[in-house]
Amino acid sequence: MFIKNTWYVAAWDQEVSADGLFSRTITGVPVLMYRDGAGRLVALEDRCCHRGAPLSVGRREGDCVRCMYHGLKFDPTGACVEAPAQARIPPQARVRTFPVVERHRWIWIWMGDPERADPALIPDTQWLDHPDWRSLDGYIHYDVNYLLIADNLLDFSHLPFVHPTTLGGSEDYASVSPKVDRLPDGVRITRWTLNTEAPAFAKKVREWPGLVDRWNIYNFTLPGILLMDSGMAPAGGGAQEGNRAGAIEFRGCQALTPETATSTHYFFAHPHNFSIDRPEITASIHQSVVDAFDEDRDIITAQQRSLSLAPDFKMVPLSIDAALSQFRWVVARRVEEEQQAAAGASGARAAQAVA
Repeated sequence: MFIKNTWYVAAWDQEVSADGLFSRTITGVPVLMYRDGAGRLVALEDRCCHRGAPLSVGRREGDCVRCMYHGLKFDPTGACVEAPAQARIPPQARVRTFPVVERHRWIWIWMGDPERADPALIPDTQWLDHPDWRSLDGYIHYDVNYLLIADNLLDFSHLPFVHPTTLGGSEDYASVSPKVDRLPDGVRITRWTLNTEAPAFAKKVREWPGLVDRWNIYNFTLPGILLMDSGMAPAGGGAQEGNRAGAIEFRGCQALTPETATSTHYFFAHPHNFSIDRPEITASIHQSVVDAFDEDRDIITAQQRSLSLAPDFKMVPLSIDAALSQFRWVVARRVEEEQQAAAGASGARAAQAVA
């Protein structure tokens, strides 16, 4: 089961062009996105109400889209406005629409009750298009359940082992216990590793005369959004006390969007605020992140295959699992609350119908 009443990242802004049709499955629902003549986003269920054919294999006609199975045409509100050889169009001939918001280069979609879709709940990802920061767009498709990827992002002790030549650094990084704080909709993780070797990706973009003090401080919140302040500075310079002179800094923005129970969309960028006039630096940082995330996908996909062979397998919890355990609890609680609310609403409707 997925959380419905929350904002999911549906796409990068450039994925939905001015005159095309773009389809992506989100929480098991096929969604069609396009832009009207004024550039406003439209999100419809990618399934014609007549026979269930995908609208994404149809065609644009102005601000409308026509299903190319039997020719029904739908406007941006989801209403069928034309049906060939149909003198009267039934009022129920419409497709579902979804609230969408375009903000800081991410397109956000609300899959639940439209009345609850408050844009103020969208996390702040200003670094994705801030003039003082630079990054490149990232997207990876996973054939795994999104919670396995969330587990990976909530425990960075894997970095030296999964990413020894990219993001990892020395193995002393794994020996540091992070500070984990509960948030209303997730967790906050603070990890400082002092007097450690700079990781490979940092050595590619700057020469370091010695060891560094390294930090990863991030919120991981529902439905699967990671916003991180990370970086490193020369060891002993007081970075942990707030003095970041000589540091390199990043503001990682990552989002997990379930496609199905066994597949996930992964959106990411790693904005930096140094050497922003040198695109080769931005490209190097981005490629190091892509290489590392491909390494993550390899191990998590192997994990998914292993777990699928043993549905009753019980994972042995360790102290390093505190953050991921808390986040899974928050997810389970929200799903249960939505299920109870839906059951209550269904019961009320049934009682009203009988009355």
